[in-house]
Amino acid sequence: MAAPTTSSSATAVAAGPARSYALPMAAMTSLFFLFGAVTNFNGVLMPYLKDVCQLTDFQSSLVPFAFFAAYFLMSLPAGYLLERLGYQRGIVLGLLIMAGGALMFIPAANARALSLFLAGLSLLGAGVTLLQVAANPYVSVLGPARRAASRVSLVGVANNLGGTLSPLVGGLILFGSTEVLKARLAQLPQSQRLLEEAALVKAPYLGLAAFLAVLAGVFFLLRLPEIDSIPADEEAVAADAALLQGRRSALDFRHLVLGVVAIFMYVGVEVGLGDFLIRYGEAQGIRQLSDFTQQLVRGLNAVTNYGLVVIGQTPLPIDTASGFTKAVGAVLVASYWFGSMIGRIVGIPLLRRFPDRPMLVAVCALGTVLVVASVALRGEAALWLIVLCGLMNSIMWPVIFPLAIKGLGPFTKQGSSYLIMAIVGGALIPLLMGWVATHGGGLRVAFLLPALCYAYLLYYALSGYRVR
Repeated sequence: MAAPTTSSSATAVAAGPARSYALPMAAMTSLFFLFGAVTNFNGVLMPYLKDVCQLTDFQSSLVPFAFFAAYFLMSLPAGYLLERLGYQRGIVLGLLIMAGGALMFIPAANARALSLFLAGLSLLGAGVTLLQVAANPYVSVLGPARRAASRVSLVGVANNLGGTLSPLVGGLILFGSTEVLKARLAQLPQSQRLLEEAALVKAPYLGLAAFLAVLAGVFFLLRLPEIDSIPADEEAVAADAALLQGRRSALDFRHLVLGVVAIFMYVGVEVGLGDFLIRYGEAQGIRQLSDFTQQLVRGLNAVTNYGLVVIGQTPLPIDTASGFTKAVGAVLVASYWFGSMIGRIVGIPLLRRFPDRPMLVAVCALGTVLVVASVALRGEAALWLIVLCGLMNSIMWPVIFPLAIKGLGPFTKQGSSYLIMAIVGGALIPLLMGWVATHGGGLRVAFLLPALCYAYLLYYALSGYRVR
């Protein structure tokens, strides 16, 4: 998830002869693609580790917890590191930290050790956090100020594209040959079979580590614009003196505090629905897929197989005749994030033409209805209602964030920091869902938690946003 950038920081580029920023912008776009790909891969990694490490739903929810907890723990240290190293070297360090995290998956797979997998995920999350803090300012300064918004939109779409493709490809790598492995190893002890299944994760993460190392070298050699400091954002309209009177902190603003909770809930529901979607599908007991779902799965399978052949993988076609499988679920996870990407693309012009808050009210209300209806229904319809929630989530961040920092005046930067730290909702809401699924009534009951999150977001869109 990319933190918001502002066009005001474009003034950081020193005046001078016109130059091309095409190469640096391409490199920055690749970073945001990487953010989405690494983050959303957890949607297939979580059910994979549940089987390989023989986990409960609660234990498997430690996967998003380990990753997203880094946003909370690393936000302040990341700022300190960037002050000492500078933004460009900070990007290089973030990429190397991520590479180290990816390499930890090799010994983790060899030992089938959940603790090592979680340590690797924590390093990946820490690296992404450092990159987010470092990369976002550069998007604003790489080119003319008047085009800053289009650059922000471009990297946002790249982020969503990476998040759409990674569960699709990851599902084929991790689940595409599972049935073959089970048949071949049926006569072996379970521990040996699980070790061979665990080995499937080595290739993608070893490839990721190599890619990250190469990308770190590229950023080390690039000549990016020098930024000694990022200019502070200025309020478009001076804050009302009466509103600021007696306020000593951003936390003195009720709408900001409620906005922090809203960001917490939004990230939590987005990650929780995506990461638990495969497990939710397994719980439906679907033995026959609709023609639409079968055609979608077969079509995407054919397309992605071409890419997998290039990197040396030869997965089998996904079996759609046996009902819902993890490989089918991975396609639905990709569809969930694809909906978010389409919503982001469509939402950009819509938010310019229509008031943003009524649109937020509409998507929050629809999100609540979709999840409640999904819990009430059974079978494939319940799954597709959750997939549609990706579309509802698409405009929430760009609407909630500005509403939460409105009218903060000199406390705007402080308020923004609290909102970024609230991304830890992506760690805690899935963890709570996992606990409820294991100890409180199963996955169907656990999915009521996202409905409650949407209900709170609806409250914020209707009333909590008001500046008081």
